[in-house]
Amino acid sequence: MTKTINKIVSRLKKYPEAEYELNAESITVNPNNENGFPVTLTDNGNENFTVAFDFWHEEFYNENDALNCFAFGLSKDCRLKLTKKGNKPIKWTVESIENGIWKEDSTTGLFNLSFWKKSKFEFLQNDLIKSSKE
Repeated sequence: MTKTINKIVSRLKKYPEAEYELNAESITVNPNNENGFPVTLTDNGNENFTVAFDFWHEEFYNENDALNCFAFGLSKDCRLKLTKKGNKPIKWTVESIENGIWKEDSTTGLFNLSFWKKSKFEFLQNDLIKSSKE
């Protein structure tokens, strides 16, 4: 286990209800409610990290930024907007709340051949951390 993952495990002790999976270079916190999503941090070495919220992911070259993003994904300050065509998820958009209004931050998507189908939206949100400032 890496130093960064050890920091996360230590911080998760404040949340005994948190269920997580570990391996040598990554940690995944499983959703603690039916409308949540998994949050993963992978330590790629050389101060390179990948944080994933379900299928959405972003690369970080700074441990502190990666840890902040990881905590954000576990908090009520974050939600994941899932776009589906038919029943197939095609796009994951991270949203943050500002002054009571949800704002889109970034999106990860898949190439979609069913572009003519109507889009359906689903919102996923974790609530392990009540605020990302905890």
